[in-house]
Amino acid sequence: MALILSLETSTPVCSVALHDDDKLVATAETHIDQSAATKLAVLIDDVKKLAGIEIEQLKAVVVTSGPGSYTGLRISTSTAKGLCYALNIPFISVSTLELLAFQMSNVTIEHSFLCPMIDARRMEVYCLVSDHELSIRQSVEAKIIDETSFLEYLDERKVLFFGDGSEKCKNVIKHPNAFFVKNISPAASQLGLLAHKKF
Repeated sequence: MALILSLETSTPVCSVALHDDDKLVATAETHIDQSAATKLAVLIDDVKKLAGIEIEQLKAVVVTSGPGSYTGLRISTSTAKGLCYALNIPFISVSTLELLAFQMSNVTIEHSFLCPMIDARRMEVYCLVSDHELSIRQSVEAKIIDETSFLEYLDERKVLFFGDGSEKCKNVIKHPNAFFVKNISPAASQLGLLAHKKF
């Protein structure tokens, strides 16, 4: 048994989960923007109570490493480091964009490219491109979006765009192979599955 605590605060959704190896034990989240500072410790306590465990039973803590909200990432990282130091357990990090791609890899459009996007300023997003098997085709980059963005992938096959940066791009990227998926946020309930592999 390896109890892993997952903290995800890189977007306005703040979520916490507990996994026993690769099995989800408990999860809690809030959709209030900029709530990590006041809600993260509360959510950790809620998950601990739901699971009926003591904090000393944890074997590792995982956070998303960004890109995303600087303040949110700083809060989850400092919380995780404090727990890991106190309990003498491993600290694990996973890219926010890789987590989003992992969450979408079970979507039924076969052989599509996956393009998770985190909102930056104006028409800029942080993004990567992977295939459906999660092999990275374009590594993480800050990209200013225009009508020519991702043409090399769109001309080849369907591309799924998702994450909080994708909404502003759908009126700019006009291509029959471009599909925009709403309401996909990085989730601690999925983060623990990637952390288990690293652990």
